[in-house]
Amino acid sequence: MKKEIQKMVKKAVQELKKEKKAEFKLPEIEIEYSKNIIFGDYTTNIAMILAKSLKENPLIIAHKIIQLLGEKKFLAKVEAVAPGYINFHLAEKYLQTKLEEIYIQDKKFGDSTIGIGKKVNNEFISANPTGPLHLGNGRGGFYGDVIGRILTKAGYLVTNEYYVNDAGEQIIKLGHSVLKDQKAVYQGEYIDELHRKFSLEKEAKTIGQKSAQEILEKTIKKVVQEQMNIKIDSWVSEVAIQKEHYIEKALDIFQKKNLIYQKEGATWLRTTKFGDDKDRVLIKKNGQKTYFASDCGYLLSKKERGFDKLIEIWGADHHGYMARFQSAARALDFLGELKFIIVQLVRLVKEGKEVRMSKRAGNVVYIDELINEVGQDVTRFFFLMYSPNTHMDFDLGLAKEKSQKNPVFYVQYAHARISSILRKNKLDLQSSLGSKKVNLSLLNHPKELELMRELNKFPELIEELANNLEVHKLPYYATKLADKFHSFYAQCQVNDKDNQELSLARQKLVKAVKIVLAETLNLIGVEVPERMEKQD
Repeated sequence: MKKEIQKMVKKAVQELKKEKKAEFKLPEIEIEYSKNIIFGDYTTNIAMILAKSLKENPLIIAHKIIQLLGEKKFLAKVEAVAPGYINFHLAEKYLQTKLEEIYIQDKKFGDSTIGIGKKVNNEFISANPTGPLHLGNGRGGFYGDVIGRILTKAGYLVTNEYYVNDAGEQIIKLGHSVLKDQKAVYQGEYIDELHRKFSLEKEAKTIGQKSAQEILEKTIKKVVQEQMNIKIDSWVSEVAIQKEHYIEKALDIFQKKNLIYQKEGATWLRTTKFGDDKDRVLIKKNGQKTYFASDCGYLLSKKERGFDKLIEIWGADHHGYMARFQSAARALDFLGELKFIIVQLVRLVKEGKEVRMSKRAGNVVYIDELINEVGQDVTRFFFLMYSPNTHMDFDLGLAKEKSQKNPVFYVQYAHARISSILRKNKLDLQSSLGSKKVNLSLLNHPKELELMRELNKFPELIEELANNLEVHKLPYYATKLADKFHSFYAQCQVNDKDNQELSLARQKLVKAVKIVLAETLNLIGVEVPERMEKQD
């Protein structure tokens, strides 16, 4: 609906501009949700933006725009209010009809075509295979997974990818750690286990490679797939990138474009030409290729696989790496969109104080430990409630709550309660609710209308999140929809024996909420329960 209103307003502004014979660039027309229902469902401040160009009172401009809009059946009223807002009120009949759409489309409600024909590489986690995944990896992992789910619903062809840094110095350091020699840097129970298994080997690089493979296959992949419930489509090995000569191919491209030069015995890339603050080393003076050179090769492999968009979800310590990465992409002539998401640190707290869960590895808390403690649903939902660019305190006390104080249980409880209501209904839902005889015009109680308005926002939310990737707004939507349902349920009797016609209409409304709430929870990646304790 936002798009429809935006098109209407744009057309009206163009006509107004023509009438006034004004010369100015048409500004971006933003349609927002009204903060209070008394101001309608949607609002725009375009009249105030145009005031300077048209040299007229914004309220007068707003009235003129409304005149040029014409009548629309899906709108009950369009009004201009001081100092120049235009407010749009949706018609009750439009909201009631939306229930039919939800009922017919079921799980496909909210599906979009904005991504049709576009390939996305969604890379996340990509932690070095030198140890188990920690809380930061988990936060980025859940966020990346939900991005993939949203983009798929929006029509994109998504590849969830994990880049395995199984070559380079960190693998040798892992080998020394397993050997427990003077160059050891990693410690913990997992190192002790690897030491018992591989200590007969004497060469640090070989031990490091075998240990990294062991960690990847028996720890990382197992946690990601089985405990985090994340499907990775492509595990790309840095060793494989090297064997396929992608680094040399990238260097050759740079050389032909005169982007490489020698300085102080090292080979440099002119990244400053593409906006970086300084040029970057590709090959050190000892002949060893840098991590950046490997990343250039990896970028080239992504480009050759034909992706239109690259999403890079990195830890907080990679913030300064974005400019050089973007410069490399431009140097390799990647013309698609490149999106970075930086995931900030997580603290595990209880009663306001930081806590540790075990002595498994000093101060590090591993994601599998947290999942074992509070469950995948709670861990995932809690991580997703916050924007990734904010530091987060994970409240262990609240996470362990098995009540509606816990946000994920609160939302799941709403779905279970709806399921209970529909089970209690003795009517044949498939035939009765699917029938055109259901009189949806009876749904005009303020709480019914509030609920329908929230349902109407779902398709818009999917497209919004597919564009800005702010998927932390999804748990917020789920909670708000649950709020609206609980509020409706408190004031509106669903199964009214004295008014069967109203009961049928309300059952259809409840069924629509169940469909949208279930799809929201599926996108978040948590269980969609049909039953919970005390749901009735």
